[in-house]
Formats: sequence, structure tokens, C-alpha cells
Amino acid sequence: MAEHLGLHTVGDLLHHYPRRYEERGQLTHLADLPMDEHVTVVAQVADARLHTFASSRAPRGKGQRLEVTITDGSGRLQLVFFGAGVHKPHKELLPGTRAMFAGKVSVFNRRLQLAHPAYELLRGDAEETVETWAGALIPIYPATAKLESWKIGKALQTVLPSAQEAADPLPESLREGRGLVTLSEALLKIHRPHTKADIEEARARLKWDEAFVLQVALARRRHADAQLPAVPRRPRPDGILAGFDDRLPFTLTEGQRKVSEEIFADLATDHPMHRLLQGEVGSGKTMVALRAMLAVVDAGGQAAMLAPTEVLAQQHHRSVTEMMGELAQGGMLGGAENATKVVLLTGSMGAAARRQALLDLATGEAGIVIGTHALIEDKVQFHDLGLVVVDEQHRFGVEQRDALRGKGKQPPHLLVMTATPIPRTVAMTVFGDLETSVLDQLPAGRSPIASHVVPAADKPHFLARAWERVREEVEKGHQAYVVCPRIGDEEDGAKAKRKSPEDEAEKRPPLAVLDTAEQLARGPLAGLRVEVLHGRMQPDDKDAVMRRFAAGEVDVLVATTVIEVGVNVPNATVMVIMDADRFGVSQLHQLRGRVGRGSAPGLCLLVTEMPEASPARQRLNAVASTLDGFELSRIDLEQRREGDVLGQAQSGTRSSLRMLAVIDDEEVIAEAREEATRIVAADPDLERLPALRTALDALLDEEREQYLEKG
Repeated sequence: MAEHLGLHTVGDLLHHYPRRYEERGQLTHLADLPMDEHVTVVAQVADARLHTFASSRAPRGKGQRLEVTITDGSGRLQLVFFGAGVHKPHKELLPGTRAMFAGKVSVFNRRLQLAHPAYELLRGDAEETVETWAGALIPIYPATAKLESWKIGKALQTVLPSAQEAADPLPESLREGRGLVTLSEALLKIHRPHTKADIEEARARLKWDEAFVLQVALARRRHADAQLPAVPRRPRPDGILAGFDDRLPFTLTEGQRKVSEEIFADLATDHPMHRLLQGEVGSGKTMVALRAMLAVVDAGGQAAMLAPTEVLAQQHHRSVTEMMGELAQGGMLGGAENATKVVLLTGSMGAAARRQALLDLATGEAGIVIGTHALIEDKVQFHDLGLVVVDEQHRFGVEQRDALRGKGKQPPHLLVMTATPIPRTVAMTVFGDLETSVLDQLPAGRSPIASHVVPAADKPHFLARAWERVREEVEKGHQAYVVCPRIGDEEDGAKAKRKSPEDEAEKRPPLAVLDTAEQLARGPLAGLRVEVLHGRMQPDDKDAVMRRFAAGEVDVLVATTVIEVGVNVPNATVMVIMDADRFGVSQLHQLRGRVGRGSAPGLCLLVTEMPEASPARQRLNAVASTLDGFELSRIDLEQRREGDVLGQAQSGTRSSLRMLAVIDDEEVIAEAREEATRIVAADPDLERLPALRTALDALLDEEREQYLEKG
């Protein structure tokens, strides 16, 4: 159990909840078995036949194969057993016998089958009458090939009596106020329900536990952070921020103003700001972040902006220095009087430039530094680090944030930006230690983006038309992106692993940048200037291609998702995404945000060979039908499981949520957050709630505790 399911203690096992329940007599219908999954079915043997055949192992026709057909009224399924494995089932699986069967569903000769399934006969012991047997709810546990559901079930029956001793983390008043059952009762009911109402009661209670203990952990983090000292940073009325605002050729949107005010209020307090800034691609997050950085420079501090890639760091550096103009030329001729220096720090810089940048940071000459992870190295010393801005949080590890935090004399303020819209409850759960600000309106002058699905297999002429559209845009003086899922110089294609049955249906590997670029340049886009960009190019080459594209010297850029974040070329108006079904919803949304950044309308074409009715096509239709990232992120979450959203992606532990569905249980999470905040405010060390502390310690094993610590 420890090896295959990570269950080490009795408590772990008690919290390994059934995935669903079989009612005997009403089964997973054989008619709708999923492919390639471990299933448990309850069915009756219709017939069993033993065949002999010749094989290399048994050349004289001595090989034996037992074929058993089972049925549940909705459909039939073939079971096969081979070799020495046929004897026991041949004796036991007689027509009319009922049993539970578990195995992996595969296809053989176009029929579904289970090869060598494990099985458990349903005989009904003497004391069990047929009625109770048929009416009972059989828990079906999340299982693996090595551990079938009923083995887990038997182990649970052994430890269930000890559920009585479970320490209940919910404060009594809270539990009674909400009419929730006790923890031991919930555990008994979830593993041995007599009725469906039992299951509902148990689930309601266990969901609360999960939401509440997690929110208490987050509330304690927030409480601890609020105790940390920080230097308040207030902008001067005649400082660099005022100078910057005077130079702005446009007015800030209502949203930008509101969010800036929230940030300035946080910066003025004497404990560190921890704020998450969510905003659609192009909603002007960089502008808000830059104003926050200038406010800190005004107050005599330094600000660091961390980008996930060199290309992005260089781009931020370019756009920040352009936006600031002479204000970025501190200490230089022609610089404004209250100017500062803006330095770039990345791993591939030359030694001399790097030495100068490090010197400017140590002396305080540079008020703003923009860089990659290189900023976190030991050698980098700040004069007085006041604010850290992290771009694209989901690509930035917790350890790095922590290392950077250690560079300030006191903990610096922290602003985390993401262009991936996160539904409110996920933000409350994943980033529960951050306050959230949302920029939801696009600045004036941004153009709408039209999105269309191009079904290349059903309607090949649509694809031809897509390339014509690209040519038309280029003729108008615009530029285009073509995005492909892979690069194309991988050895033996091992990287392109198949996942879903949809992929099985069409064996070809995902389209590659190098092949596609060549085909386009020779074919539909002949005569246009086509170049490639991908993650395995040398940083200098990448940058050179990006610069040529930005300067308009390249018409069509064929790229991988390296362009997903932050590439800003207002003249690019059309994006063609090949094999769009191979990308996630939020990734497509991010990619699409690269076009329509100028005054000309954008066009995004999602090319796919998936059949019309497939889930992949429905996903693409959803992306094409809305530009609202929050709406899409909900769709995205409903399709993935929450486990990916929480923790796992961040810290590699298995998801701590077993019962809670982040999207469906919005109210539970919101209420739990309120209760948790209240309880922690009154009793930060939880001295009056020992059982809650125990539950916290269990949830926050070393690894998770550190993950939250580093926040």
C-alpha cells in the first residue's frame, strides 16, 4: 500500500475514500466501459470455453486459452485466461456464477476484453441473506494493477473500528453550528454506508475538513506574514513616479488605477505586501507593475522583476526602458534629474556587462533590475531591495521566491503577476496566502481577436483558405505566427507519447516546427520570409530571430510555445495553431493573446484533424467562442482534475484534496476561509484546538510545510 498508493498509516488508509459505490445488481454497465482503465464490474458468467492451440511454447497443440463471456444485462464482455492461469477460473467461473472482476479494458478483434482479470466470487456467506447482499453498497476504491479494489476494501474493514479514535479537527461549535457529523461517524459512513444519505452526510463532512484545514494553514501563513517587518515605501509627490505619469501618452484604465491604488496602499504598510495580480494578456499588468516599482524607487528602495525566460526578460527590459524614456537614464547625459538606472541581468550576458550590472545593484545606482533566475544567485547583492515582481508565477518555483526574499535587509514586498486567469476558488486555495487583484478590462486601442476552428481532415479546403488568409495579411504589411506542438529534431520520436484514445485513432506524431516551416516555405507560403523559433536554439539566435520579427524583417514565424509568454509584436495580426487539440485550453488562450496587440484586428485559426464529435473539438470550439479567460479557465478545470491545480504542479506531492472539487465546492471553500481566518486571529497557535493542530501536522508533512513556508 505504501509503495503503490502512498498509504503509510491507518489514518492514510481511512482517508483513502471510495471513488464510487456499486449497488449489487446495478453495475458499471458493461455497455459503457472506458478504454485502458482499471475497472471493476459485477456480472454473471454467461458461458466459458476452453480452447487448445499450438504456439512456440506448446508446439503440439497443448497451449490452453479460457474464454469466459460475462454479462450484466446491458452488454457482454470477454475475459481471457492463458496457460497455467486457466485451471482455477475454469473450475470456478461456471455459467450462472456472479463475481466481481477487475482488470484493464483492452480491445481484441474489435471487441472489448479483460485479459487475466482478478476476480472475487460473490457467494454471500451463510449469515448474509440474499436481500442484504443484493442491496448493499460496495465501495469501489481508487486502485492499481497490483492492488485491486476489494483487497483495499478488506484492509479497510480490518482498520475501521479504529476510526472511533480519530481526533476531530473541527471545533465543536463550528461542527454543531453547521450540522456536520463527527469525524469518526463520517469515516464509518463513507466506507460502510447503509444508504445513499450516509454517503452524502459523510462527504459533506469530509469536504469541510479538507477545505477548513487547508484554509487554516493558509490563514496562519497570512497571519505570520503580517507579523514580519517591512520598510513602508511611499512615492514622493514630485518623484520619478509623478514624472512617469506626466509622460504617459494615454490615460490609465479604471482597472489599472484601482489596482495601482490597492498596491500603493500595501506598499505603505510596515509588513510585506503579498499580492497576486491577475490580468488577461494585454490588460496592462506590466504598466501597473512598473508604477509599483517606480513608487519603491521614489522611496529610496530598489525593485527587481523576475521573468521566466531570457527572451522575456530582454523584452521586459526593452519595454520598460522605452516606457520610461529619459527617466531610465540615471547618471547619464540627457537623463532626467530624478532618473534611475534600469539594468538587465541574465545568464548569457558577457562578463563585463554582468560586472557592471552587479556593481550598479550593489551601489544602488540601479533602481530597477529585470532578469531571470540569474538574479537569485549568491553573487547578486542589492543596496536596498524593496519590491520583488514575479512574472508568470506558475513557472516560478517557491524556493526561488524565497531566495530572492533573503536579499532584502527586511523582507521585500512581493507582487506576483499571472496572465493565466484563475477562478476565484482556485486562487483562494492555491494562492491562499496572497491577496488578489484582477485587471479585467483591456486598455483602449486593443483590437478584438476573431477565432475559428479549421477542421483540416473534414474540410481540407478550409486549411488552404487559412494559408491564403496569412498571405493576405502579409500583403497588407502585417505578420503571422504559426505554432506547432514540437520542434522536429527529436531522436526517434520517443518524446511524442500517445495518451488518449483519440490520439490512438490517428497515429501520426504532432506536427513539428522544422517540417512545417519547410513545407510552408516550399508550398502555400512560397515567396514569404519564413523563419523558425524554438526552445533548443542558442539564446543569441533566438533573440536575433525575435528582433528580426519585431523589426518586420520576417513575415511568418513558425514557432513552438516559446512565444506563449510575453512576446509583443503589435504588427502581428494572425496566428495559425497547428494540431491545436494537442494544447491545453489556457495555453491556447495565452497563445492567442499574441495577436491583435496593435490597431489592426487579430485572427486566430485553430487547426485540428479531430472529428467533429470528439471532446478535443468541443474544447477548441469553447476557445473559439469566448475571449474571456476566466470562463475558459473554468472549462479547463472542469476537464482536468483539481489535483493538477493544487500542490502537485507546485510541489510534486500528490494532491491533498480527495473529496473537495475546487470548482463545485466554491461555497464550502469561501466559508471555510472565513471561519479559518476568524479562528486564527483569535488563537494563532491553536492552543485551544489540539485536534486541529494534529490535523494540520498531518496535512503539512515536512514537504508541504516548506512549500507553504516559502509561499
